[in-house]
Amino acid sequence: MTTIVNSEPLATRSDAAEAALFARNRRAPNFDRLAKLYFWMELSTFGPFLSRCRQAFLSELKSVRRAVVLGDGDGRFTAELLRVNSQVRVDAVDASPAMLDALLHRAGQNADRVSAHCADAREWQSANSPYDLVVSHFFLDCLSTEEIRALAMKVRSAISPSAMWIVSDFAVPHSWFGRWVAHPLISLLYRAFGILTGLKIRCLPDHHGALRNAGFTLTHHRCWLRGLLVSEMWRCQGVEWEA
Repeated sequence: MTTIVNSEPLATRSDAAEAALFARNRRAPNFDRLAKLYFWMELSTFGPFLSRCRQAFLSELKSVRRAVVLGDGDGRFTAELLRVNSQVRVDAVDASPAMLDALLHRAGQNADRVSAHCADAREWQSANSPYDLVVSHFFLDCLSTEEIRALAMKVRSAISPSAMWIVSDFAVPHSWFGRWVAHPLISLLYRAFGILTGLKIRCLPDHHGALRNAGFTLTHHRCWLRGLLVSEMWRCQGVEWEA
């Protein structure tokens, strides 16, 4: 049976003003209004390339059994993972109820293998560890570098020794294309999503540094559109799991 678990962020309150400021800065962006438009927005701007990016390592995920998917939007990756892997069970974490509804609808007859958690991934705590797959497609760019580092430390404590972390995201390549095309385009996207969702982040975080700082190692890397889009596989050496 598909379950939806609601969770709310926690805040440490020293006084009312500090608590209010903390809450504003920590409030997850609201993607609800984009849920029905997300596919068409993506298709009209980047064509099939974001989907290709998400599915870059899909063929290597047929043996995983427990996955956590962070911020999969309308659930196109989750649906494909469920389709190619008939044994995997997925915890889908998203702060948007509308996006989770779209994800479960897209999962179709495989929705019974999905547990949907309506929660801010920065605050969510798993009850189903260990995972052998973590997925964050076009999600880490909604966080700060420090938030990614903190998330990665939490993820590290919830994965098996053989686990993979698949990351897809935008990037600014070190080239004329990066300076004159990628950087202005990404800045424009941040401004647009800031208006549409309340997203506070305005530039790409250093997710490479954050993941490495948490003990993860980049093992595979693929890119599209001259390096504007990247898909990566990370692993964490030395992970020990105690039941």
